[in-house]
Amino acid sequence: MLNKIWVAFILVGFVAAVAQLLQGDLDIFTRVLTGLFDTAKTGFDISLGLVGVMSLWLGIMKIGEKGGLIELFSRLVAPFFRRVFPDIPAGHPASGSIVMNVSANMLGLDNAATPLGLKAMRELQEINPQKDTASNPMIMFLVLNTAGITLIPTTVIAIRQSIALKQGLVGFNAADIFLPTLLGTFVSFCAGLIAVAIWQRINLFCKPVLAFFAGFAALMGGLYFCLAGMPPEQMAQMIGLLGSGLIVSIIALFVAVAAWRGIDVYESFVEGAKEGFGVAVQIIPYLIAMLVAISVFRTTGGMDYLIGAIRSLVLALGMNDDFVPALPVGLMKTLSGSGARGLMVDVMTTYGVDSFQGKLAAIIQGSTETTFYVLAVYFGSVNITKTRYALACGLIADAVGLVGAILIGYAFYH
Repeated sequence: MLNKIWVAFILVGFVAAVAQLLQGDLDIFTRVLTGLFDTAKTGFDISLGLVGVMSLWLGIMKIGEKGGLIELFSRLVAPFFRRVFPDIPAGHPASGSIVMNVSANMLGLDNAATPLGLKAMRELQEINPQKDTASNPMIMFLVLNTAGITLIPTTVIAIRQSIALKQGLVGFNAADIFLPTLLGTFVSFCAGLIAVAIWQRINLFCKPVLAFFAGFAALMGGLYFCLAGMPPEQMAQMIGLLGSGLIVSIIALFVAVAAWRGIDVYESFVEGAKEGFGVAVQIIPYLIAMLVAISVFRTTGGMDYLIGAIRSLVLALGMNDDFVPALPVGLMKTLSGSGARGLMVDVMTTYGVDSFQGKLAAIIQGSTETTFYVLAVYFGSVNITKTRYALACGLIADAVGLVGAILIGYAFYH
């Protein structure tokens, strides 16, 4: 599937470029070529930038693994994971890595989530009978990762506050999209989980899974009542404290327990950190391949044509089209996180950060994920070339999440 999508991006982009050339745009191929070189460099820089972070987190995870805490985490979530990941052996360290990755994603800590996710993929590859083909647990993990629940959209809140200051808004609450974003990301998560469960014939109507949803609903309610009434500055401070405090506490816990059990903590860290460089370098060709294809599609106006067609269809159906200006954020987020962030800022600048379009763009940005990036990086890290239905389920989650975010935006702000 990734092969077909990649070829389509390149060829559709080329056809669009030729069409623009025939219309008199003599610089179109120069822009495409510049975009190719820029994104190739970006992919290389991203991969190298991961070396330090990967070494740090793989070292920490090795300490947790030798200290026995990863196994403990696996046991705590075993009832849920046995239903959702039936092919992972009981007590396997992959379960602990998946839990850590999901936790980091929920707190919006991308720098921590990515290396933890790559660690989980390497452990899942150990139990994969076909080394070039995505296993069922890998697909479930990646789809839940791309549709992952984000409790706190820290970056989006910070960007909104910055733009509000530039636009001279007084008393602006940059965190007022907190609850809508939380609901939007939960819709996406459920869609991804259900899509893969249907494909893999997993029964979700069981006590552990239902208890998870009940617990998450209680957590949403608790966070809302604790944070909703705070001023934006205080909320941002509490959000930062919650995320960073939890991660630092986990690191301290890993080190303390390992030391108490007589483990050589320093050597364990170094042993795990050595893996970081190899993983980061290994993903370079996969990441560059995906980024250059996206660049061609975006630079040649393929995304613009798609949005124009959607607007025409919406108007033809007699529907309200106020959401269309924010729609490119959701479509781009599937392809590129930084590209979607740029489009979100553009919408907020053009329509106003406190407008319906500006709020909807923020909800979409905070409740969707970069599916193509995640699949390219994670599968590339373990040399998976046959992704089976992973992309299809990821795109289903993205589509349902995008529609859900739009409906939630209308319900809250329109």
